[in-house]
Amino acid sequence: MSTTETTIPDTMQAVICHGPEDYRLEDVPVPQPGPGQALVRVEAVGICASDLKCYHGAAKFWGDENRPAWAETEVIPGHEFVGVVVQLDEVAAERWGIAVGDRVVSEQIVPCGQCRYCVRGQYWMCAPHDLYGFKRRTPGAMASYMIYPEDARVYKISKDLPAAHAAFTEPLSCALHAVERANIQFEDVVVVAGCGPIGLGMVAGAVAKGPAEVIALDMSDRKLALAAKCGATRTVNITEQDPVEFVKELTGGYGADVYIEGTGHPAAVGQGLNLLRKLGRYVEYSVFGSDVTVDWSIISDDKELDVLGAHLGPHCWPAAIRMLESGRLPMDEICSDQLPLEKFQDGLDLVADGTKSIKVSLIPA
Repeated sequence: MSTTETTIPDTMQAVICHGPEDYRLEDVPVPQPGPGQALVRVEAVGICASDLKCYHGAAKFWGDENRPAWAETEVIPGHEFVGVVVQLDEVAAERWGIAVGDRVVSEQIVPCGQCRYCVRGQYWMCAPHDLYGFKRRTPGAMASYMIYPEDARVYKISKDLPAAHAAFTEPLSCALHAVERANIQFEDVVVVAGCGPIGLGMVAGAVAKGPAEVIALDMSDRKLALAAKCGATRTVNITEQDPVEFVKELTGGYGADVYIEGTGHPAAVGQGLNLLRKLGRYVEYSVFGSDVTVDWSIISDDKELDVLGAHLGPHCWPAAIRMLESGRLPMDEICSDQLPLEKFQDGLDLVADGTKSIKVSLIPA
């Protein structure tokens, strides 16, 4: 083992999830890396909308009559992060091509490598599905230090980026995967619903595919202005203009070729089905806090749509890192708020409000 710090403390501050709406800042032991693992000093951790839904007890995380609970208690939250390697052995260094002192990110899922999905190379759908910040096997980054387990997927990232920007690799990779699922063609009219952090990444990713139009939808002029900076060719404030009418008029009555949903609001689902053309492509990325009801005959008898899900950011992390390092995105405006770890509750409240911030990050001491 080697370390960049002469002394790694015995204890650290960490946010601990004890259940819905019961997150506490506590002093806990600094984790000890095992063989083939790395100890990382956390520089920044973003608060995701899914973190908020977990905090508020959404059924996806805590179960209902249709599914068992997936999230576990006594876990440190946080799955979008960046940090500096402070300790690792030769096995870990060789596997990941990293060294003590490197700045590193890790994909949010730590795949088991043994289930049918992992064996087939579909690691992002790993059956046990251990994501940082939700499972006891994979504590997250709302702490001063964390472990990258031996099965983690790890990448180096430039030290020139501000920490909050580097931690944005995770949401950006998710956005790019949704764009990949959309199979965007050069003449497509693409609509992105929602200009939060992931939606802005979807806009940037869609623009990079070179379609005819990328139309961004939101209720906030501030977020729509950011979408334009990310490359959107048109923006629509849905509180002022009917997006279905707008898209139909733009396309000679046909509708959009692609709709990518990133709001997490049930109303955005029907909106997308209505503004797509026949044989269009609908991509759903959001985590919903409640059930969604739509007229499925639109998907079948009316339009014969391709409806695609998207989950995590498989194979998109190198592209996300390149995009961040290129300086193409207005990251100073996207990463709007950085708070100390002890103000995690203020951070959750900012994300819940939705009108005062874009991307909220916590900076451990």
